[in-house]
Amino acid sequence: MLTRFLRVTDVPFSGSVGLLALRVVTGIAFIFHGWGKIQAPFGWMGPTAPVPGFLQALAVLAEVGGGIAWILGLLTPLASLGIAITMAVAVSVHVMNGDPFFAMGAASYEAAAVYFSISLVLLLLGPGRLSADAAIFGPKR
Repeated sequence: MLTRFLRVTDVPFSGSVGLLALRVVTGIAFIFHGWGKIQAPFGWMGPTAPVPGFLQALAVLAEVGGGIAWILGLLTPLASLGIAITMAVAVSVHVMNGDPFFAMGAASYEAAAVYFSISLVLLLLGPGRLSADAAIFGPKR
């Protein structure tokens, strides 16, 4: 069943090139986004954080590990699910804090919403033909 979940939706080659560009650029951004957090994965939010350390570590894993997985196109649906959950939490925290969608140089939920949307695209469409998933698991039938 997991193998079927990891099979790649057959999209045109031009669409696969677009998905490759999306995966690589966003994957690199996620690695940079999570890199500082990986230095203290169980406590990057600080000692007074309302989030348990293991959930902080899962967020770091989703960001750094998910970024690497997106770049390679490896286990893309699983990486996308982890990133989608992490970004949904980030959006909800910003909204609950009263942050606007966009604020120049201030807290906002714009980036988290964009990353959430990208994770949904990759979760629903898959990584495309130019991916490790396509080479390993093949196309969906």
